[in-house]
Amino acid sequence: QVQLVESGGGLVQFGGSLRLSCAASGFTLDNKPIGWFRQAPGRERNWVSCISRRDKTTYYADSVKGRFTISRDNVRNSVYLQMNSLKPEDSAVYYCATGLGEDCWVSPLGAHRWGQGTRVTVSS
Repeated sequence: QVQLVESGGGLVQFGGSLRLSCAASGFTLDNKPIGWFRQAPGRERNWVSCISRRDKTTYYADSVKGRFTISRDNVRNSVYLQMNSLKPEDSAVYYCATGLGEDCWVSPLGAHRWGQGTRVTVSS
């Protein structure tokens, strides 16, 4: 079955850390840019980070820069999002996605395939 599966979400206190995983099955991630997005209740889905397909160049939204780190492990066919210094405003469902094109992107409309999401809740 071709799918992306996120894991690693949960409840964490202000200032804590979580590591999200995005694992692919049925296809390989190593030739695709991978993005992380998040969506809080009643809000639109927003771009968080992206990692390029070849040189592993990384990009971050200003709101998470310096706190989040995206990485990929092509052997494990997975992408990760290390989230440190978490704040209540980081609470959302986090989704990973493959891109339609060859380069990183920021709009949800540019995603080809989505995972089901993993919920992150940061308590104050």
